Amino acid sequence: MADGRHETGIERLDRNWSSLIQELRVVETGVQLLTGFLLTLPFQNRFQVLSGAMRVLYLAVVTASIAATVCLIAPVAAHRILFRRHRIENVVTAAHRYAIAGLGLLGLALIGTAVLIFDTVAGPIPAAIAGTAFAGLFAAVWVLHPWHQRRGRIA
Repeated sequence: MADGRHETGIERLDRNWSSLIQELRVVETGVQLLTGFLLTLPFQNRFQVLSGAMRVLYLAVVTASIAATVCLIAPVAAHRILFRRHRIENVVTAAHRYAIAGLGLLGLALIGTAVLIFDTVAGPIPAAIAGTAFAGLFAAVWVLHPWHQRRGRIA
């Protein structure tokens, strides 16, 4: 084998599945906490002072957070439904796609949450700066750096 592992295709799929599930365990807790936090906001007194634009942003952020939660938990549901059906390759492939989509949605939810908080605490200009900065950080750390590593450009 080119990667130095002496494993069958099924062993590779099992290893990939285990690795993916471990990664999802880390991110699921965070996205669930974020979603729970966001769902409590409308019941806070200060929520009423949000502008119309910030309320729309809030709904977009809640939507992204709930969708991220769905995507990041989807591999478990797929695995349960396809368990013992000899479809591990389908499960791993779908789980990978759901994880990528879930991470993207989580990134959007985090950026939007930062904008909401900065707008409420410091105003629209700091909120725009924070949103832009966090979007750049998200793109750099979660997308660009791994992509460059994948292409062998960065250690």
